[in-house]
Amino acid sequence: MSIVIVDARGWQNTLDLMTGEKVQAAGSVVEMVKGVLQKHPYPGDMDPGSNRWVSDTALDLIDSYDPRFVFLTYAAQYFSGRYTPMTKETRAGMILDTFLEAERFMNTSGFAAIVVGTGDTTPLLGFVDVTGLDGLAVCTHWSARYAGLYGPSPEDMKFLREHPHIEKIVSREEVVGLFNGTPEQTPEVPEYLMLAHEGYAFKTINNAMKTPARITSLNFNVPLFAPGHIVGDITGIRRVLEEDLSEKNVALIVLEGVGLDDFLWPHLSCRNGTQWYYYEPGESQYLTITTGEHRFLDYPTGSGYKYFDKKERTRDYPFSGMFKSIPEGTLASKFPGKSIAVGNKSMFMHMVAGTDLSVECFSRNLHNQGTMAVIHREDKQL
Repeated sequence: MSIVIVDARGWQNTLDLMTGEKVQAAGSVVEMVKGVLQKHPYPGDMDPGSNRWVSDTALDLIDSYDPRFVFLTYAAQYFSGRYTPMTKETRAGMILDTFLEAERFMNTSGFAAIVVGTGDTTPLLGFVDVTGLDGLAVCTHWSARYAGLYGPSPEDMKFLREHPHIEKIVSREEVVGLFNGTPEQTPEVPEYLMLAHEGYAFKTINNAMKTPARITSLNFNVPLFAPGHIVGDITGIRRVLEEDLSEKNVALIVLEGVGLDDFLWPHLSCRNGTQWYYYEPGESQYLTITTGEHRFLDYPTGSGYKYFDKKERTRDYPFSGMFKSIPEGTLASKFPGKSIAVGNKSMFMHMVAGTDLSVECFSRNLHNQGTMAVIHREDKQL
């Protein structure tokens, strides 16, 4: 059983990750994690101290747990740049601060690091309004390029194919074929997948958050800092991590909203998708990195999965977004040594990392509700 510890400014609950029910949990690992959460309250997604929280929390876990693999996500610059109009100089300063924070972690911990940026952002030029279709268009607020389409009329298809800001419309069969989908995965994919031109985002009936200032760019390639390695695709990062872990302690560091032009260290240009598809920052991109395989079909919500129309609703994994099971094949889940993850981007690190312990912000749509830790393994002693 995986244990969840939710901390709301010192008020803590212990629960079962799968059911969400309260449970009694004790032991040295549980008590250690509770202490770390209490010591490091989350400052908020857009707080300047958010990235420092990641480093400080991770360093405390390293001191207490002595892991050999660490997985970190720094996302403060992504959230701030997404919602706050800023000058080029201000944005460059925020990205510089992010690199300085990653460097501080590396110097203090002594861990070797593999660092990857999730891709650049660009100013929002406008919306592709698809709220008036006869059919149903679906996307999440965090996706700009992709939206799912269900039951379109001939008039809908004519309108969409002639729309100046829609780049492409792809059928379910083409999407499933591109990613070698299984019969079980096929129904999860929208009937059609719509792709917006750079700078434009889809406006659908389920978009309720504030208008972003910046959205994801055309990130067919992302930057990778991997000293001593040649990597052409993000699916190759898993191999690099395994090679380095055979010799030393390693940290995988993900910098949200940082692209090739922003990356301040020597880097490789890595393919961030396949053919016409590239990953936006989120669960599928992380899973692809940690498993070494394209895992878009494992979690297609950002690309138009009609999650609210399931015939069988369950309460399984209520703290894990739309995950219905713990993903298989992640690097840390196979690694015999100790491992931890800390991130300030949503509530999915505990699913995509596969680490023994995971600490992340307990936030939904920028609302700070505290911190959350997940303990998958307690058998690797302190």
